[in-house]
Amino acid sequence: MKSREEYIDMMSKQLKEWSAKIDQLESQIGTTSADMKKSYEQRLLDIKDKRDAMSRKLEELKSSSGDAWKTLATGMDNAWDVFMVAFRSAKDKFKKAA
Repeated sequence: MKSREEYIDMMSKQLKEWSAKIDQLESQIGTTSADMKKSYEQRLLDIKDKRDAMSRKLEELKSSSGDAWKTLATGMDNAWDVFMVAFRSAKDKFKKAA
């Protein structure tokens, strides 16, 4: 397993990268019909909520001490998996509509 600092750095970078990808998806909403727009906006809101939850977990991890970070990292990994499923689902929906 990575050290605490390596893990925090890796997750920080991934959150920034995926935030940019969320922004890309968000920019695609403007090209959809009004009917689809509401659905896409709701999906993006869900993805952003999950991303924000991961960001909060990362902040908890940064302030953790001792071996507690390993437990928090496991929770962060689980949250990451949930986020990825939601993101890929939304991205697939956007592709089908394009």
